[in-house]
Amino acid sequence: MVKPDNRDDYIQSIERGLSVILAFANHHPQLSLSALAEATGLSKPTVRRIVLTLEELGYLRREGRLYSLTPHVLSLGNAYLSSMNLTEVAQPFMEEVTSTTGQTCSMAALDGEDAVYIARVPAGRVMSITLTTGTRLPAYATSMGRVLLAGLADGEIDRFLGQVTLHPLTPRTVTDVDRLREILFEVREHGWALVDQELEEGVRSFSAPVRDSTNRVVASLSMSCHAANVSMETIHNEYLPVVIKAAAEISTRLGATR
Repeated sequence: MVKPDNRDDYIQSIERGLSVILAFANHHPQLSLSALAEATGLSKPTVRRIVLTLEELGYLRREGRLYSLTPHVLSLGNAYLSSMNLTEVAQPFMEEVTSTTGQTCSMAALDGEDAVYIARVPAGRVMSITLTTGTRLPAYATSMGRVLLAGLADGEIDRFLGQVTLHPLTPRTVTDVDRLREILFEVREHGWALVDQELEEGVRSFSAPVRDSTNRVVASLSMSCHAANVSMETIHNEYLPVVIKAAAEISTRLGATR
């Protein structure tokens, strides 16, 4: 731990408060004031003041003479997790996906009616659509967009479907609102989406959700490939599991619990 050069800048009360919180680690879910004093090396009156403060702030609860941490303590860790840059966390996992499959791996976030690319690891192959970070594609016709839409609350999905115009981008594009709603609920249930030549003929894509520490879908991890070169069987058996696994690993790093 790095301490400030000027000891006048060092707030010892914060150090003591954190030492009390950390004392509950190592399989000690409940501790008395005496046990906390022994674990921290602080006097019992000092521990009592700290414990009463933490209890008032919602970080501790009391049951008789014993104290235990509350779930509110998780907010301290979540503050760090939330500050982590999503694309920085995702980058090594995306690189692994591309290395394993030989296909381009992308990440997108929802912005209005569009899925917007926020990160991309190219495989060196040229797709007929030029896609770079910042590229916007219609969410309704892309696998990454459908994953993002499926992560919305039912009311938000209804609002989206009530506002969007479903243009037939190819003969395969789903343009029926009721059918698209069904698809989004299927995506939510399955945990992934696959779109076969609905955005552009000859291009297939599949995606999985990335969740943050609140388990909210904040991004989608996706892969695109040429229909002529990659069969649906290969997608289901080889590529899709890799994408799902990487999305889950990124989510775990962000603090998601499912």
